[in-house]
Amino acid sequence: MKTVVQIVLIALVLTLAYFLYSSVEKPLDFEKEKKERYDATITRLKDIRKAELAYKDVHGKFTGSWDTLITFVKTGKLPLVRKIGMLTDSMIEAGWTEKQALKEGKIIRDTVMVSVIDTIFGKGYKIDEIKFVPVKDTVAQIQLGATFITTGSGIKVPVFEAKVHNNTILCKLERQLVINLNESKRTNNKYPGLKVGSLEETNNNAGNWE
Repeated sequence: MKTVVQIVLIALVLTLAYFLYSSVEKPLDFEKEKKERYDATITRLKDIRKAELAYKDVHGKFTGSWDTLITFVKTGKLPLVRKIGMLTDSMIEAGWTEKQALKEGKIIRDTVMVSVIDTIFGKGYKIDEIKFVPVKDTVAQIQLGATFITTGSGIKVPVFEAKVHNNTILCKLERQLVINLNESKRTNNKYPGLKVGSLEETNNNAGNWE
């Protein structure tokens, strides 16, 4: 009988130890993994913003098509003004303007076309991966959209949005903790995930982590 009681007590101690671990360590492990995944996703969203802004500089609008954006980065060109020389103190004292100096050949301003991918990201950048959520063992695309918003003064402003829901970023993690996080975001009227830009308002292409 004494042996049975000891076994039961040991089982209770082990059970309590497990629940104590779960209540303390699981949230800590969750936060650590969440931070790693968030950091990687934020970096990816920032890259998308760079690509979209470059696309807008050339086309005057954003794109909601991954194929269009990726092809643009791979093969597109950006205008770059090459500046040679500048107004000297003596020129300024003499009342010269940059326009006059250009006309006289004293300074040179020349526009050259440069590669988008080399200029923005550098050689070797894996642009084909830009549309995927950077979470290991997960194949999911970031949602991308673009449109125009009409301001109160009647001006049409191009906008874009790239976003990923927490259910995707934090897949395979403790489900209840993900649910709790999403509910907390919704309660505060915030998107339950990460996104950059907005299709509903002009927010200067900001990310919701900024």
